[in-house]
Amino acid sequence: MDKRKRVALVTGASSGIGRAFAHRLAADGYDLILVARRQERLDEIAAAHPGSRVRSVIADLGTTGGIEAVAEVCANSQVDLLINNAGLSHYMPFVELPAEKASELVHVKVLAPTLFARAVAKQMTERRSGTIINVAGMLAFSGPATLEKLPLRRAVYIASLAYEVAMSQALAEELKPNGIQVQVVCPGVVATEFHERQGLDLSKVPRMSPEDVVTASLKGLSIGEVVCAPGVEKTELLAALFSADLAAFDAQSPTLAARYKA
Repeated sequence: MDKRKRVALVTGASSGIGRAFAHRLAADGYDLILVARRQERLDEIAAAHPGSRVRSVIADLGTTGGIEAVAEVCANSQVDLLINNAGLSHYMPFVELPAEKASELVHVKVLAPTLFARAVAKQMTERRSGTIINVAGMLAFSGPATLEKLPLRRAVYIASLAYEVAMSQALAEELKPNGIQVQVVCPGVVATEFHERQGLDLSKVPRMSPEDVVTASLKGLSIGEVVCAPGVEKTELLAALFSADLAAFDAQSPTLAARYKA
């Protein structure tokens, strides 16, 4: 890679938000390392941006081997911007979720972004610059929802997104002194192939474009947002949510709460 140009590594780059990030960043002058399972999709991105060097890494992040291969690329490449975007859903009741699908979800949305962030954070710390973006979703905040409000349950998926939010918030504070910026992007329903792969027809549901999600993320970085919620107009709602988190954390005591006493 030409070290005079910034390098962005994007996972899940073959479609949706990852593809939109790849196109935007190439247009902004980045060289790219694109991770996906479909070579032909990555070739299309490369052909559209002859001014950028594009390296394709074909890997299945639902497997340990795929994660290890990409983590090695992260560790051995000069990555200025990491975008952990790869995802899958497997929407189904918890007791019906096959063990292999649960494992795949955790690999893609928890283990992969953790290990990739760890790999690039070391080199970014040495350079005292760099950015890590984790793509989660507003479902991260839906854990308390009742069946009436959210009848299609997706416990493992929701938990994986919540993990990305918490990890990003903690990392943002930990890595800030090292010149590293961390952000988590939490879009709502986005117009991608994501839901179609689950057999869900959301064509009549209002959806945000992947390009708008990317615009929000990059703008959010410029104004210092750690949690970027592209479709939430009232930022005070997020501030209240996180303030409540800290209030509960600070309210803990070694004394048993009255409601638990006989």
